[in-house]
Amino acid sequence: MPTGVLGIALAPATGALFDSEVTRVWVWFLASEALFDVSAGKMPPQFTGAGSLDQRWSWLRARELLIQYSLVACALLSIATTAFIIYILLVETWAFFQQVSLAQFLFDTRWAPQYPGNRRFGIWPLIAGTFMVAGIALSIGIPVGLGSAIYLSEYAQPRFRNMIKPVLEILAGIPTVVFGYFGLVIITPYLIKPLAKALLGMDVDTMNALSAGIVVGIMIIPTISSLSEDVLRSVPRGLREAAYALGSTRFDVSVRVVVPAALSGILASFLLAMARAVGETMAVVIAGGQNPRLTANPFKQIESMTAYIVNISLGEAAAGSIEELSLYAVAMTLFLITLSTNIAAQFILRRFREVYQ
Repeated sequence: MPTGVLGIALAPATGALFDSEVTRVWVWFLASEALFDVSAGKMPPQFTGAGSLDQRWSWLRARELLIQYSLVACALLSIATTAFIIYILLVETWAFFQQVSLAQFLFDTRWAPQYPGNRRFGIWPLIAGTFMVAGIALSIGIPVGLGSAIYLSEYAQPRFRNMIKPVLEILAGIPTVVFGYFGLVIITPYLIKPLAKALLGMDVDTMNALSAGIVVGIMIIPTISSLSEDVLRSVPRGLREAAYALGSTRFDVSVRVVVPAALSGILASFLLAMARAVGETMAVVIAGGQNPRLTANPFKQIESMTAYIVNISLGEAAAGSIEELSLYAVAMTLFLITLSTNIAAQFILRRFREVYQ
């Protein structure tokens, strides 16, 4: 019969399960050996991963490592692509400034690289055209986009919101070429020209900055509306209920409570829309034209930086010529403007961010 604490613990169970005294002693011996191995720091094979279980865990580990390395490769690929693009821009821009002085690039007011006898490389006409289009676009997209976001978040019924929001976001799926031709054949002849002639008595170019700004403004409405609406809906409901408890109207709650609470996200959507407007290409080329000029008249034809890049990329400039190198200088300028916008967006997010528990 087993003795000691282990024997006392095992005796009833072994007696009930086995009739043979030899069998009970053998079970007691095996249990004692297992208890000794555990106390000595040794684990049974089913707990150590030996045998088939070890093979199973090795396959799981290999799969996890494969997934991890694949994700790391994706991240490194995006970083390497960005670094390669920056490298190409730096090399070609440096080659451009070996032939054109930085002072002429920054302080000249005329852009005419295509005339061999009188080349001019002042970047400001392209920058002015770009920001004129972006300014007109933001003046249209911000009020309409933010207003629609406030309505969808604070006023619209859930069923109507679920119907109207996908319709609004369809604008984001329309090709930019379609927007460009819409501005060229609809907005300019049927909207801008009659109003400018009747109200101001001014002539309007077939391609003009106002038409390009309007179509780009329509294009950025879904960006502002969707992002702002998501941010507004993330504001805690307790803030709204507290304002209603103080007797505020729905308009007061929306404008004085919800919008200030979501200000950082709303400003970030504005800056993202600005980056989209600055970098827009085909709609500006078709509706705005390709005539670089330093003007404040939105009824005149202009050329943005992206439009000039498209113009040079058509293949008319000889490889390695100063015209082709000017493409990279303009692209580097556009890259620096976009980078500055992103840095400003990050600063604004940190400065105005509201954290709620």
